[in-house]
Amino acid sequence: MKICFLMYPWERISPETDTTLRLIHETVSRGHTVALTTPNSLTIRDNTAHAFCNVFKKTTKLTSNIPSFYKTADFKRSKLPLAGFDVIIMRANPPLDTVALNFLDSVRDDTFIMNDIDGLRIANNKLYTASFSGEAQKYIPVTHVSKSREYLERVLMENEADRMILKPLNGFGGQGVIVIEKRARQSFRSLLDFYIGSGDKSNYVILQEYVPGAEHGDVRILMLNGEPIGAMRRRPAENDVRSNIHAGGTEVKHVLTKEEKALCQAIGPKLVRDGLFFVGLDVIHGKLIEVNVLSPGGITRINRLNRTKLQKKVIDFVENVVSAKEMIAQRKTEFRKVIEDAESY
Repeated sequence: MKICFLMYPWERISPETDTTLRLIHETVSRGHTVALTTPNSLTIRDNTAHAFCNVFKKTTKLTSNIPSFYKTADFKRSKLPLAGFDVIIMRANPPLDTVALNFLDSVRDDTFIMNDIDGLRIANNKLYTASFSGEAQKYIPVTHVSKSREYLERVLMENEADRMILKPLNGFGGQGVIVIEKRARQSFRSLLDFYIGSGDKSNYVILQEYVPGAEHGDVRILMLNGEPIGAMRRRPAENDVRSNIHAGGTEVKHVLTKEEKALCQAIGPKLVRDGLFFVGLDVIHGKLIEVNVLSPGGITRINRLNRTKLQKKVIDFVENVVSAKEMIAQRKTEFRKVIEDAESY
């Protein structure tokens, strides 16, 4: 298989914890041709989408120690046509680069892209949870999104609970997430001025119900093809509401509850329909807070907590999809040959 990782720069990887590096190591260890590129390395030549890639040299001796693999990796720099890859695995960090998706539009019929570019377009911000319907709706906390300061102030004061969560619509990694209380109303307008801004560059903000138990952290669930494959509980640092590891949170082993399994079952089919095959769910007390679709992390920590290797499941899935596509193409070719032969009789 020929695989391209469209990702953040190689030098920004934290080899001890990086999820993408585990996926890369797994593909290289299976003997696939593996190339790495970034959104800034995409280009067009003769109306064909290419990328300046770093291709792993297969002559390099492979080690099972992933940090050592990172340090000793050897590449060849090449400009390669994107349509020549069997798979493009999207692992770029937020925020979403919509121009990069435009490059991929031209190769989507030739190459399996994970996650699907239309799915990324509709799910790359925190509005995506509002699109769930039916049984899934009961797992979504009450959420308000607006640029209207007056409306958001009214929502806060009319809310039955004393606390709500305020966060920017396009934030990531826990940035800008705060707890707001009714008694802080005098400061609320100032906060909204800061979050929303002014003029043409104003931003939407989210005001969301405070889910009981949030102070104890959240659960990160990794979903593959609509099914949970691993989870961990993330506990916030002292005096911090955010559970994100990059914000100082810590991880502990977690076994999915009956309610969390039901949540996964309720939202899994829509994820698959939207082409979001590998995502991370952030769940608090049985409520879906966020769906991470660009570069969901957690594999390294979940592996350590459970003595597993989730990257094997992810790459198994990718290989199965490509194999199925190749089988369909081969059958189509064989059937066309039968028809052509019949025509010549």
